[in-house]
Amino acid sequence: MAAGLAALGGVVAVVVLLTSNGRSNGAGVSSLRLEQIPFDGTKAYEYLREICKIGRRPSGSAGMEAQQRLLSEHFTKLGAKVRLQRFRARNPLEGPDVPMANLIVEWCPESKERILIATHYDTLPYPMKDRANRLGVFVGANDGASGVALLMALGHDMPGLNTACGVDFVFFDGEEYVFEPDGTYFLGSEFFSTSYAKEPPPYRYRWGVLLDMIGDADLQIYQERNSMWWADTRPLVEEIWRTARKLGVREFIPRQKYEVRDDHLALHNIAGIPACDIIDFDYPAWHTQGDTPERCSALSLAKVGWVIRQWLVTTCPKEP
Repeated sequence: MAAGLAALGGVVAVVVLLTSNGRSNGAGVSSLRLEQIPFDGTKAYEYLREICKIGRRPSGSAGMEAQQRLLSEHFTKLGAKVRLQRFRARNPLEGPDVPMANLIVEWCPESKERILIATHYDTLPYPMKDRANRLGVFVGANDGASGVALLMALGHDMPGLNTACGVDFVFFDGEEYVFEPDGTYFLGSEFFSTSYAKEPPPYRYRWGVLLDMIGDADLQIYQERNSMWWADTRPLVEEIWRTARKLGVREFIPRQKYEVRDDHLALHNIAGIPACDIIDFDYPAWHTQGDTPERCSALSLAKVGWVIRQWLVTTCPKEP
């Protein structure tokens, strides 16, 4: 996850925005237990731990290559079509260009009407906001692995999912291949979106949903401001939060809080895909060495996974 924005007296300031980093009054906490939720949060959490055991996974690294092999094998075994969308990007340290690749997982690839669910799968090279050691090891349990792990778990359900639309999982590379806060973010989503706009595929995406930092053990997901401001995307946000309310997942809080710079900007503004950001930006371990599996939970992953899976079924149902 890159950075949030707040407008302060006409000036755009990077970092936490409209409220403090603490929890807001009135935030929801559901009483649901892990065993009550028909989405395998335990499996998702196991995948999160497996990903973090790889270690650092910045773009172009051995860790990223290991993760790509893991994901390719995982989704191929589940029956999906997997491909790498390769590109190169400038090295901010003035070294050779860095090889990058978005990993695209296609379910029902023959379908002309599709839904995009995306996350980034690279990690920061270093924990730039860690006060003790800015050059320490950053494994990105929540900021990187949580969205990947959730989609790995959701992949088990996709072959039997009762939806009329094709679904693509897209894992963006180069979301934060930066060494300073003002670096160039969102390389993978911009490449993906530019390719989609310049060389339109024989299908279109009805909706795009971005998952970022959704594994926090203290989960609270507010409605991201850009996603609510865009007229074509607001109905998508309302539909997902309405699904969460029906399921009793109160951690999806129907109020706006942050304006977030994230991969959904490229999807919407370059590719023209109505895309929203599902993100818990209140995360004290953000961009520090403390972003470890212990800060995440199977219950949070189960809640988000359940909402997304149910939303997929209701937003594009099969004809009876």
